[in-house]
Amino acid sequence: MTSSNQQSSTTTTRAKQVFPEPTVGALIVDQQGKILLARSHKWFDKYTLPGGHIEVGESLVDAVKREVKEEVGLDVEVVEMLLVQEAIFAPEFYKKKHFIFIDFYCKSKDQQVKLDQDEIQDYIWVYPGAAYNLKLDSFTRKTLDRYLKRGYSSSQSGGL
Repeated sequence: MTSSNQQSSTTTTRAKQVFPEPTVGALIVDQQGKILLARSHKWFDKYTLPGGHIEVGESLVDAVKREVKEEVGLDVEVVEMLLVQEAIFAPEFYKKKHFIFIDFYCKSKDQQVKLDQDEIQDYIWVYPGAAYNLKLDSFTRKTLDRYLKRGYSSSQSGGL
């Protein structure tokens, strides 16, 4: 690709997306300490976190709860924000987009996942350390790193 084609391609992408898109993600932990990872075609079949866009007038916490319910059918307790990350035209994602990921630690008493079959094609409950053996997108990996660094896998805490 020539330099002018690259510039044209970037200009076209920017024309479609005027501002970065803030999104929420949920690192969901069950009562046994396992985390829920979702496999998505949008991430070239890598495991990622359930989540999505924040609607106008919606709080971050409400957005996390709604997105989790829509994508995997679970009701969650939002414990705390874990990490904010930028994804600027990440090659791991199927479209050239600029996202701001706001990821939360959430708890679920239920493991009965009901996939939406649109955003997510498969899921797995896995212990956090074992998740590193899976094909994770880099943003999910960083969120998992933060979760483990904070020592949540061995402690309980309240919700937001």
